[in-house]
Amino acid sequence: MKRIMYIERKAGGLDGPGRIGWVEMSRTSRSYVYAGKRYSKTKSGYKYNCHEEDTGETYWISGPKKRGGDKLYGGTVDIDENARVEYWTKIRERPDLVHQTQTH
Repeated sequence: MKRIMYIERKAGGLDGPGRIGWVEMSRTSRSYVYAGKRYSKTKSGYKYNCHEEDTGETYWISGPKKRGGDKLYGGTVDIDENARVEYWTKIRERPDLVHQTQTH
């Protein structure tokens, strides 16, 4: 199953770069594939819920919030071009912002 998700890299600190993009989920929702990389869910973690299988780096992956504000500590989030229209129209219900490539 594919759906738009919020992905934030946590390796190196609690406040990493965030993206909105299409993520392929496994049938059990225990692993994800984004941008050709596989992420496995962890059973415990401090401010992260996944790790990249090849590198072990930690990430936060979750459904995006309807009101925005996905980053825990605030800041700009990039939106993948192939997810931009769906994100602004279906998730945020703001078709007037469909041209924007970032959110806060």
